[in-house]
This record gives sequence, C-alpha cells and structure tokens, in this order.
Amino acid sequence: MSLQQAGVGSSLGVTGVSVMSLLAGVDDCCSESDVIIIPSALDFVSQDEMLTPLGRLDKYAASENIFNRQMVARSLLDTLREVCDDEGDCVAVLERIGRLADDSEPTVRAELMEQVPHIALFCQENRPSIPYAFSKYLLPIVVRYLADQNNQVRKTSQAALLALLEQELMERLDVETKVCPVLIELTAPDSNDDVKTEAVAIMCKMAPMVGKDITERLILPRFCEMCCDCRMFHVRKVCAANFGDICSVVGQQATEEMLLPRFFQLCSDNVWGVRKACAECFMAVSCATCQEIRRTKLSALFINLISDPSRWVRQAAFQSLGPFISTFANPSSSGQCFKDEGKNSEDLPAEEKNRLKDHYAAEEEQMGTEDAPADFSASLESTREDCAAKTSGNSAGDISVPEDSSSLCTLSSESHQEAASDENDKKPDNCKSAIRSEVGTSSPDSTPLDQELFNSFYFWRTPLPEIDLDKELQQDSGERLSPENTGDAPGVPEPASPNITMATRKELEEMIENLEPHMDDPDVKAQVDVLSAALRASTLDAHEEASSIEHRSELQDDLGVSELPDCSIDQDAPGPLVSAVEESMDATPHCVDEGADVIASDGLSPDEERRSKVQDVVPQALLDQYLSMTDPSRAQTVDTEIAKHCAYSLPGVALTLGRQNWHCLRETYETLASDMQWKVRRTLAFSIHELAVILGDQLTAADLVPIFNGFLKDLDEVRIGVLKHLHDFLKLLHIDKRREYLYQLQEFLVTDNSRNWRFRAELAEQLILLLELYSPRDVYDYLRPIALNLCADKVSSVRWISYKLVSEMVKKLHTATPPTFGVDLINELVENFGRCPRWSGRQAFVFVCQTVIEDDCLPMDEFAVHLMPHLLTLANDRVPNVRVLLAKTLRQTLLEKEYFLASASCHQEAVEQTIMALQMDRDSDVKYFASIHPSSTKASEDAMSTASSTY
Repeated sequence: MSLQQAGVGSSLGVTGVSVMSLLAGVDDCCSESDVIIIPSALDFVSQDEMLTPLGRLDKYAASENIFNRQMVARSLLDTLREVCDDEGDCVAVLERIGRLADDSEPTVRAELMEQVPHIALFCQENRPSIPYAFSKYLLPIVVRYLADQNNQVRKTSQAALLALLEQELMERLDVETKVCPVLIELTAPDSNDDVKTEAVAIMCKMAPMVGKDITERLILPRFCEMCCDCRMFHVRKVCAANFGDICSVVGQQATEEMLLPRFFQLCSDNVWGVRKACAECFMAVSCATCQEIRRTKLSALFINLISDPSRWVRQAAFQSLGPFISTFANPSSSGQCFKDEGKNSEDLPAEEKNRLKDHYAAEEEQMGTEDAPADFSASLESTREDCAAKTSGNSAGDISVPEDSSSLCTLSSESHQEAASDENDKKPDNCKSAIRSEVGTSSPDSTPLDQELFNSFYFWRTPLPEIDLDKELQQDSGERLSPENTGDAPGVPEPASPNITMATRKELEEMIENLEPHMDDPDVKAQVDVLSAALRASTLDAHEEASSIEHRSELQDDLGVSELPDCSIDQDAPGPLVSAVEESMDATPHCVDEGADVIASDGLSPDEERRSKVQDVVPQALLDQYLSMTDPSRAQTVDTEIAKHCAYSLPGVALTLGRQNWHCLRETYETLASDMQWKVRRTLAFSIHELAVILGDQLTAADLVPIFNGFLKDLDEVRIGVLKHLHDFLKLLHIDKRREYLYQLQEFLVTDNSRNWRFRAELAEQLILLLELYSPRDVYDYLRPIALNLCADKVSSVRWISYKLVSEMVKKLHTATPPTFGVDLINELVENFGRCPRWSGRQAFVFVCQTVIEDDCLPMDEFAVHLMPHLLTLANDRVPNVRVLLAKTLRQTLLEKEYFLASASCHQEAVEQTIMALQMDRDSDVKYFASIHPSSTKASEDAMSTASSTY
C-alpha cells in the first residue's frame, strides 16, 4: 500500500515534502537494517509555516481537494485576525472571499455563508481598519446566494441574512437598496416556486427587524399581492402563517386599510392549510385592530373558522379561541392596565406588569416541550379600547381600502357567480339588506369585483350551529318596535339575524327533516336542537313577547347602539362572507347586573340558564363556542386535548369578562376541574392562584376553595401545581379560612413516589413564604415539625433548602413576643441535631448555624448564648466531615461578624481556642480550612463542595 493511500500528503501537513524523497528515506532505512523505521512527519519542516497568511489562503483556495477549500472558508476569520493590523491585507482577504464565493461546489459555498455573520461581526468591531467591508464585500454574496440553485446554500444564506439583521450588522440603507429589491424580484410571478416561497418567508421574518417604515413602503405591497397568489397555495400559506407579525409591525391603520381584506380572503381559501394558518395567527391580527372591527367583523370571521368543514382548521380555531377572546379585555371590566397607542409598557407599575406577565406563564414549568399558547398578557397590552382616528376624508370608523383589482384573487367561475345570485335570491329580505349595507358604499363598478370574490366555500357549507333563539327574538322584536334606531346611524350594518317569528312552522319542520340524516355531526345536531327550540318558541304568548320587546328597547337606549361608528370594510372586503356569518351573531351587547356575582343555576329552566350566561364584554357567540369546548363530543370531532386548551386559556377569558361575569364560566370551570384527564386538572392547578386574583376573595372562597381542596387530594402531577403557588393562593384567603390548611400541610410529605424529592423541596420553599402568613404559635405548632422532618430528609437538596427554612423560622420566632417559641425551637435543634448519634444530623446542625449567622437571623449575643457553645463542642467530633464544616463556619463566617472582631469577650476567646485546636487537627482538610484567610463561603457553596459527604 502506497503512502499516498495511507493518508500521507497534504492532509497530514507534509505537503512541502516530496513524497518521492520520503519514499527514498524509507528505502535507505531498509537497506541498512531489517527493521523498517518510517520517519515522522514532524521531522520535516512544512512549507506552510514559511508562508504568509495570504500565501496559505491562496495555496489552499486553489486546491482541487474540496475538503481543503472548505477548510479555507472555515479559517477565513482566523486569517482576518492575523492580518487585522494591516488594512491592505484585510482588504486582500475580503477580495479572496469574493473569489471563493464563485466556487462550483455547493458545500464550499454553504461553509462560506456560515462564516459570513462571524466575519461581519469582526469587521464591525474593526470598522476603522476595514471601512465599508461588509457592504462592499460580504452583503453582495449573501444576497446572491438567496437565489442559488442549491437548497442548502439558499437556506444557509437566509439564516445568515436574518442573523445579520438581528445583530444589527446591516445598515438601513443597505436593507432598502440591496436586500429588499432582490427579495421583491424573487417574489415576482415568473420566479421559481421554491425560491418565491422562501423569499416571502424571509420578507415576513425581516419585517419586525427592519421596522414599520421599510415594511410599509417596500414589503407590504408585495406581501398583499402574495396573499392572493392563486397559483401556489404554499405562498398563501406562508403569508397566512406570518400575517400576525406583519400586522403588529405596520400598526392599526395599515392593518385595517390594506391587510384585513386580504385576511378575509385567506380565511376563506380553498386549501384547509391556509385557513388553519389564519386561525393560528388570529389573536395577533385582532390585537392590531380597533375594538369595533374586532367585535363586528373579526368575531364573525372567527365563528366561520370554528365551524369549518376541516377538522384541522376547527382544531386550530378552538386553540386560538381563548387568546382571541382575551383581546376584548377592557380595563373597566377586567380591572387591569394595558398598553395604549402612545404608552410605553415600562410606564406600567411593576405589580401590574408582573400580573399581566404571569397570567399565562403559570404553567410554564410543566409545559416542557409542548407548544404553549400565545401569551395573552401581550394581547392585553396591545388591545386598544377605542378606534384610532382615521385620516381626513374618512368618517369615524370607516376603512378606506384602495381599489386594486389586480391584487385580488380570482377564485370563482361563472357557475359560481350564478350560484351566488341564486343564493342571494333565496335569502330573506333582511339578509339581503344586510349584505347591501355591507357593500353599499362601493361604486357600481365594484359589483363584478364582489362576484369575483365569490367562493363556493362562502355559501355551500354546513349552516352555523347554536343560534341563540332568545336573543334573536329580542333583537327582531326590538327592531320592529324602534325602527328609528337604524335611521340614526346609517353607517352601522344591521345584524341581520334570522327573523324566527316570520318563519312558518312548516318551513322549520322541513329544515329539521333535511338535517336529520346528518345527525352524526355534533354541529348539525346542535343546529337541529336550535331549530326545535324555534318551533317551541313560536308558541310564546303575547305577554312574554311584549316584555322582551320592552327590555330590548331599554338596552338599546342605555347602551347607545345607534351611536356606534361605522367600521364596515369597503369594496375589497368579502361582504357576503361576513354578513352571512353575522346572521348567527348578536352584534348588540347584552347587559348584566353588576351585582350578580353569584348566580345559582340549580332549578333553572334551559332558557333561564342560557340567559344567565349572557354578558356584554365579548360577542356572545364566541363565548358560547368557548363554553362548548367541554362538550365530550368536541373531543371526538375536533381535538382530544380540547379540554386542556380550554383550561389553559380560562384565566385569560375570566380576566376579559371580569369578576361580574364569573357566573358565565363557573359551570365550565367546575366541569374542567372534574375532568378525567389529569393533564386538564394539572393545568387548572397551575393557574388557580391567578384566577383567585381575578375573582377576588369572596368568589374565591365560594367557588375556588372547594376545587382547591380537591386538587390537594389529587395525583402528585396535579398537586405539584397547587404546591408551587400555595403561598400565592393562601394569602388571598381570609385568615380563618387560611388557618384551616395548617392541618393539611403535613399531607404534602406523603407522595405517590417516595423518590419524588423535588416535591418535598418545593414544599420547603413554599413554607419559607408561608411564615409571614401565620402567627408565631401556628408556626411553632404546625410548620416546625414539617421543617425538622425535611432537615432530616434522605436527599441533600431537600435538606439544603430546609436549613434556610429553619433559620427563617428561628428569626420569626425570636422576634415574636414573648420569644419563648424561639428558645424552644433552638433547644430542639440542639437536642435533635447537635447531639444526634448520626454524623449527618450533627453536620446539619452546623449548616443551620452557618445559615443563621449569614442571614442575621439572631443577634450575635443571642447566638453566642444559645447556639455557639453547642457548636464549639463539635470540634472534637469523630467524623472529619463535621469538623471540616465547623472550621469553615468559624473561620470564614463567624469571625467575619463585627461582634467577634470588636469585642474581647469570653465568647471570642472560646472561638479562637477552638480554631487553634482545629489548626492542629490530624486531618489535613480540617487544618487547611481552619488556617486559610476568610473568603466568601455561603452555606449553599459549602453544601455543594461537600456534596459527597452529605448523602
């Protein structure tokens, strides 16, 4: 086998030595002896060591070996560091980078692109020596590789571009003049499909980094066009997935004027993956709109997604339902602050900010790698109560959308248009009037445009379920009683709810008969139930109808419905879709008695129970869908974990509705608390303390305490959620109710698995917080036994936390009046630990004393009387580990206190004599720690350094 085959060559660093001469040396050795001695490569001086950095770079960059050229790309940063003092050499290296970028091997180009962010950072740090290096030499390579034929090279360049933007290594002018034009070109209609999809994704990810100005001027127009890419659904799917990010960047005005019409189109796309992506980003889109748009348009659109034919779309919509509801939060009802248009989040009080952040971080510890829902507190900060003022020329609340028919999707055919006209002819008069009111401001030329927007998905679908009959009766009666309300506000679209009272019994019976073959679908079954209720409602007597009419008119007068601004979308908005969905929505809010905190549901008729869940914060249809997430049929037809999503978002929904509407959620919360899946109960256990903050002490005591007590007896997976926030929950209770839990704290020492030591460690941490909630006698009688038990735990991590607990307990009991509890606790520590027959107990006593000294839990004179004599007796302990820790405590902790430095007392003399005895100890470690100069040694550090001796 030849040496070349054996790997002798350039890869071994002997490229400067001729292979033939090496072979000759081997032959000479063979001729003199039978033993073959092969010279080492280190015996030869490599020519590389004699070359300059640029020379080595040129040598290997021209190599035919691909691996050598990869090594050149990988070593570019090191070469730049070697020549950074010479500006000419730096420029020469950068020029060679440009030549290496033309390499035909994709792996070399990909390796080079991976080094570009590091090289750019180096150039930024050495800007005086290498001015304009990045803009002139590196950025053109990054931009060019975005359209590379090799997928790996493109992916690497995209990652490099985002890294450069994130680290702010790119000038704003370069983004506008060099990056954005290329991306816009890559998204042209004739561009490669894969490249176009990737370019759209990069544009969306760039938007938060480049800011509102560049996004609005350069990215937004092309993004709107890509939303209507009729040829490739992949592009539309990417746009839908990133729609919320774009909305949050461009702000409310651009969102309502340019993006909302495209969002309506994407939500009705023929491809379910696009609609699913819209459902996932719905909360972010809602945060960028005003309250009226959110209530009148987005709510109707979301109901459409919840009843989507695709199970995957419904699943995503139900997961986003809670976050979407949270965007309706109002300080007047939720009692929380949120960020307004011109207010900085830093201006909020620290307590309010922490509360907002914690509402949906309560389960962060236990979510693991699972996908967590969006942070609802962000929606609370970004939601604005009122519509922002529009530009001059538009009435309040109007949305002016530039008419651009070229950017609209053409998703229909002539047959679809005919079907649309037939469908409109079949609609009741009030439905058609609602449609006309939606698009009434558009010009006659926009009529073909509306037909172009028609999609069979808009019309040919399962009718929407769960129509609230009582509300519709009230609304219809109110409209017939006070027609002047509609005349006062011509810009407000009519809710267009179906006029149930005008439908004959025969028509209702035919509709039920047509739906009965599809009763397997729970949505269809729900609609049949609604229609059956409509038949029964048609027999209502005149007295009930008159009272509902009167009540409805009073609500309209009180709430000033006629004064709502017109927030309808102009010609680009898909009016038929929205108005059709709004037929099942109650756009007029209902009023709830503020004092009705507790409403008993027992003994109520179905109609009365339905009325008890009416509120005026969010559209009732949204809340009804949210409450239906606990229906067992949803788990079969939508998502097996839908109850968990409902439980996870419940604090946000409760915060949005406010405590005055808790009666709407009480039954749902009780259902979730008794769910068969422990993951659902675990989710509630992790957030029950936040819900208690929202509801207040009275509702907490009435509705949450029984559920909290049930969680205390649940599985360990559920109990840990309660335990982690035990202090947060108990501090909200009345002192008498709080004392009842003193008897149950002992139960936390018993777990399903004795090896679950983290459970006991968490208990120790919570007991430290609970000390402030109870009196000294309660602490001594109930918490002291638990603390001493934990100090003797088998696991050292539990004991370390328990030492802190005992020291804090000593501090609290000593400061109490009279301090007899503190003295009794100290005596018990001495008896149980200081004189313990086991060395680990005596070591624990030293740890407790060290913690007491460090945290100043006792005055030094009191410590010298009660604890120090027993501590010094351990200098004669037979176990070296105890003496080592004693030497550390005396030398590095006790002697640092001013009491022992300034006073020449008998206590100081006793300490010095003990230290001198330890310095003469037979164990070398004891002598060392008794002799070294005092340094920082906290109890936790000592515990870690002696971990092997504490088990």
